[in-house]
Amino acid sequence: MQQDTNPLPHDAESRMLREVQRGAFSYYLYESNRANGLVIDKTATDWPASIAATGLALTSYPVGVERNLVSRAEAVERVLTTLRFFWDSKQGTEPDATGYNGFYYHFLDMQTGTRAWECELSTVDSALLFGGMLTCAEYFERDTPDEQEIRELAAQLFARADWHWALNGGATVTHGWKPETGFLPFRWEGYDEAMLLYILALGSPSHPIPPTSYVAWTSTYEWKTIYNIEFLYAGPLFTHQLSHVWIDFRGIQDAFMCERGIDYFENSRRATRIQQEYAIRNPNGYNHYGEFCWGITASDGPGETTLLIDGVQREFFDYRARAVPFGPDDGTIAPWAVIASLPFAPEIVLPTLSDFGRYQRQGDSNYGFKATFNPTFPDPGGAPNGWVSPWHFGLNEGPIVTMIENYESDLIWKLMRRCPYVVNGLRAAGFTGGWLTGALRHGS
Repeated sequence: MQQDTNPLPHDAESRMLREVQRGAFSYYLYESNRANGLVIDKTATDWPASIAATGLALTSYPVGVERNLVSRAEAVERVLTTLRFFWDSKQGTEPDATGYNGFYYHFLDMQTGTRAWECELSTVDSALLFGGMLTCAEYFERDTPDEQEIRELAAQLFARADWHWALNGGATVTHGWKPETGFLPFRWEGYDEAMLLYILALGSPSHPIPPTSYVAWTSTYEWKTIYNIEFLYAGPLFTHQLSHVWIDFRGIQDAFMCERGIDYFENSRRATRIQQEYAIRNPNGYNHYGEFCWGITASDGPGETTLLIDGVQREFFDYRARAVPFGPDDGTIAPWAVIASLPFAPEIVLPTLSDFGRYQRQGDSNYGFKATFNPTFPDPGGAPNGWVSPWHFGLNEGPIVTMIENYESDLIWKLMRRCPYVVNGLRAAGFTGGWLTGALRHGS
């Protein structure tokens, strides 16, 4: 495999990361409803809010305070507005409610906060929302009425979620529920972005799932060897990142990882390296792939179509869970997914990030890099570097803000290492070692 590349000079690296982080954080300042705290899923006209984007906004506000991107007073106001909205919002089986049994619908109307698009009550997106709430509860610890209310509301909202109900009588957690049809037929099985979900569900103070549910989940894992690297497989890059926004997996192991002699942080490092190696090997022959152009994940794309390009019939997709090395792969690259791997492999992420400017300039938008680009797909306007997504997504910006910060200061990781629900959930899942050994025991 390709090994370490020359790092950027420290001052240039710092300036680049500050600019990228500032742009991503700005999304939450300007693409949120100040009346209810909801954050728009995507920068498209009349688009709904996403509870995952809202959870990542909550997670990002402490970073914004620490980096002087928002005042503490404004951050407190934004957080309180959001938590009060969810506490007061309608919970019930009505199809126009905001949530049910303590969980929330994936997409909500930006103005009214009611269910949008007849979408599902989402367990994993609710987990991301709770992750943001609990982050704020740990950060805003001052003895003031507003910050005390943040802590109280976050605890009450988290306790209201009935994780045992979400099992629907099975061993693993269901993807969600709809008032019209009941539980979705899918469950969180196979290694994926649900690690945070399981940890929080195990750590619930009111409706926890049993440890056997975590064992059932890990029993569906796939351990693979790709490019002579052994790792716990998941194809899209974001699945190796999202739970790491909140949880510091360095040096702690569950039974699965203990048996294999690594931790989930090392696993994500290997997944990042495999992404780069796939681009270097470039099995589909995309001209832009290489050492400094990689990053394939669930993402936006140029559209569902097939084009003849340079004598090759190419199939392209819209939003799709693109994956390495088994596809689908249509040449679409997601800069945000590379940035979110910064803590795992800075030696390859930093030079890659620096090189992305040839495809789309970070400063072309107030929010930094657009969601994706694909130089193989011709730009409708004739731009020489091919297609660039017109959109930013709220789900993408949070990992940029937080993983840059975790790389530089461990901020979110430090906060969540003292969160009782995370500590208890990790212990219930069988994690031991590292920082968890010295963590305070809660409720024991």
